[in-house]
Amino acid sequence: MAIKFQYNKTALQGLDKQLKVRERALPTLKNKESALRVEVKRAKDKAAELEDDYNRQIASFENMSRLWGEFDQSLVRIKDVELSSKKIAGVFTPVLENIIFETNTANLFNQPVWFPDGMSIIKKIAEIAIEREVFLKKMDLLDFARKKTTQKVNLYEKVQIPGFQDAIRKIKRFLEDQDNLSKSAQKIVKDRQEKQRQEAEV
Repeated sequence: MAIKFQYNKTALQGLDKQLKVRERALPTLKNKESALRVEVKRAKDKAAELEDDYNRQIASFENMSRLWGEFDQSLVRIKDVELSSKKIAGVFTPVLENIIFETNTANLFNQPVWFPDGMSIIKKIAEIAIEREVFLKKMDLLDFARKKTTQKVNLYEKVQIPGFQDAIRKIKRFLEDQDNLSKSAQKIVKDRQEKQRQEAEV
């Protein structure tokens, strides 16, 4: 990214101001990036742990697969999932507060005796699956923010800060050269005037 500037003191002050803003923001951005990286890993690990737990639960009831064919699906269903949000390193992430199940126990009396246990099993598996989804969403949101922050860090560190420093250096050199030329010109004029004065006296 080429930084556009003019060779004058106003441009120099403006660039210097923008450079300082970026130099001050860079450490904060780097801290945010590393905090987000840690949180992404934490959410990913938790989602993987819940995935394993979910698979274990499913595997443990596989020997009952024939019985599940008899299970009345209308006995239990998810009515609502209550979420709140928590800010992590400036990013709003979902937090699972509660899962509300709706149970239909009216016709449980003429069902097999294991159905209440079946309802508990389904609730438990559903809770694990929903919690896993919440952590996957959290991971996605944090990872998106981390990528954006990494892009900004790279933009500041590798493009803008060196660009501003280079532009400031060029302007300073130009102004110094202009100042030197001006002083040299003044000296030449002064020397010429002195020479003319001496010639006039002779």
